[in-house]
Amino acid sequence: MPTATRSTSPVLISNVKPVAFGMAASSETVDILIGSDGTIAAIGNGLAAPEGAERIDGKGGWISPGWIDLHAHVWHGGTDISVRPQLCGMERGVTTIVDAGSAGEANFHGFREYIIEPARERIKAFLNLGSIGLVACNRVSELSDIRSIDIDRIIACYQENREHIVGLKVRASHVITGSWGVTPVKLGKKIAKILKIPMMVHVGEPPALYDEVLEILGPGDIVTHCFNGKAGSSIIEDEDLFELAERCAGEGIRLDIGHGGASFSFRVAEVAIARGLLPFSISTDVHLRSMNQSVWDLGTTMSKLLSVGMPFDKVVEAVTQAPASVIRLPMDNLLGVGARAEFTLFDLVDSELRVFDSLGAEAHLNRLFEPRYAVMGTDVVAANRYQPPHVECPDHSHGYSYR
Repeated sequence: MPTATRSTSPVLISNVKPVAFGMAASSETVDILIGSDGTIAAIGNGLAAPEGAERIDGKGGWISPGWIDLHAHVWHGGTDISVRPQLCGMERGVTTIVDAGSAGEANFHGFREYIIEPARERIKAFLNLGSIGLVACNRVSELSDIRSIDIDRIIACYQENREHIVGLKVRASHVITGSWGVTPVKLGKKIAKILKIPMMVHVGEPPALYDEVLEILGPGDIVTHCFNGKAGSSIIEDEDLFELAERCAGEGIRLDIGHGGASFSFRVAEVAIARGLLPFSISTDVHLRSMNQSVWDLGTTMSKLLSVGMPFDKVVEAVTQAPASVIRLPMDNLLGVGARAEFTLFDLVDSELRVFDSLGAEAHLNRLFEPRYAVMGTDVVAANRYQPPHVECPDHSHGYSYR
């Protein structure tokens, strides 16, 4: 089982290779000494450990800024789909979890008090446009009609919680909005403009059309589930849509993976990446219905993108530098003396792992991102990938035994 250390003792991390710190990945290893105040005291080679320091031997593995999952659901107890933060947080190598719309303005105070404030991980959130959020996800729509949205209360909720809320979240698919179509996206965009924050839009079963959503969004906004394989929403089934996605990405709209239980296709990702359209960020959309199905965790999701042709350094940047820019998390000089320590230590290992996308397509991963430690200040947590004992099929009709 993962073990954790909470102390104010210095920490010496030795023999690690930096990646995604704003410079090219290096094969040269370094040592990093973290002082008892949680900031970097020294960086170099052959550093001596002060008396009482905790030692972590990186064994030639990689160190990056702390991993960020830009789309997860961790309002545990407040919604029927959310997991506890620790299941997908530091024990998985993730130091920052961004909850993607689990809470709306009517219940965000509970999310803040019971989840965000006590969490070991940093938790940020996209506020759901619908007042009730995902209390009874899909069974009770948060966007059934205009009565689901209270603009004044959304603005007030953001003003009261601006240190926690990083944007608005809208689920734009017919299972949520019915015949309302793209109207909630337009309303959300207006509110986001007023508040000067980005909007994350879930694209899925039309309406609304993926095309319509892209036309409404602007630079800094996020499309999550960008490589879904759903009929009418797959960017490789419609050349006009693919070219629109390319143009919008070039203009600053962020394409986010948001794997989830129904929203990632190996085939779509492989074709898009081969054509030069890489995702901006890699996220899990982990929740109770996806964790034991096809998602598992962020390291496994990163490994899937690596397997379909995304370069190693781009994969790591897509869970560090890229999502950090969305949530306004400073990333300058993270390896400088005096900077607060926040790292993920990981290996890239040979493997033969059988995995699935959200449509049930099978793949065998031969290279895996294996998190080893998450570090926040002097708080050090041993990490590993989550591997369920039983993997459910996307249609939930039967399962695969996993060993």
